[in-house]
Amino acid sequence: MNEERYLDQLAAAYVRGHALHTGTPSLPETLLCTPPEELSAEQIEQLIGAGQKAELKLCRFKASHKDLPRVRSVLGFLKGISFESLVDVGSGRGVFLLPFLTEFPWVAVTAVDILPYRVGFLKKIADGGIRNLKAMEANICEQPLPADSADVVTMLEVLEHIPDVEAAVISAVRIARKHVVVSVPSKPDNNPEHIHLLTKEKLTALFSEAGCEKLNFSGVNGHLIMIATVG
Repeated sequence: MNEERYLDQLAAAYVRGHALHTGTPSLPETLLCTPPEELSAEQIEQLIGAGQKAELKLCRFKASHKDLPRVRSVLGFLKGISFESLVDVGSGRGVFLLPFLTEFPWVAVTAVDILPYRVGFLKKIADGGIRNLKAMEANICEQPLPADSADVVTMLEVLEHIPDVEAAVISAVRIARKHVVVSVPSKPDNNPEHIHLLTKEKLTALFSEAGCEKLNFSGVNGHLIMIATVG
């Protein structure tokens, strides 16, 4: 499969995980059992082809997602720091998470989402062989993870959806050992699921009250990005 179009290893893992969970598509034992890093280019082609034939939604694995300015900006920051674990809150369709897994295959990742079908999608990727990924169905406001359990917490295009923003921020800061990375829309839009417009001033107040003294802000294409240093 054309590398410029798909995140091939992740797409192949999803096809394998889907087959393990549902029996579809039907795959030979070698394609199911070979560790992902040992799959040949031809075997990856076979897996993706089987997924396409079974009409699985592989469009979620388009490599072009990593070129979104807000995703590229966050990945750029992460490439400049040292970290071994990350919690991604509200992973959704994986617009950030999937490129991240490709760029940082050694980082232990916990993906948290409140929607069961989103978590099911991510579990299929993990079960298909992406061993550094764990998917968890949970509400971040309920503090589902221990304190200081990850180096970095990402909350990208998430806070504007959460009714209790303060609880979500407190939980994220509690979980993170080093940084919390946030992106939110920088101007009003017509998305009915966006219940907050979180300005620089509002984010500063929220994260300062949660104990973060160092905050860095930037903006890309209608999005505000904030990096909070914890501790």
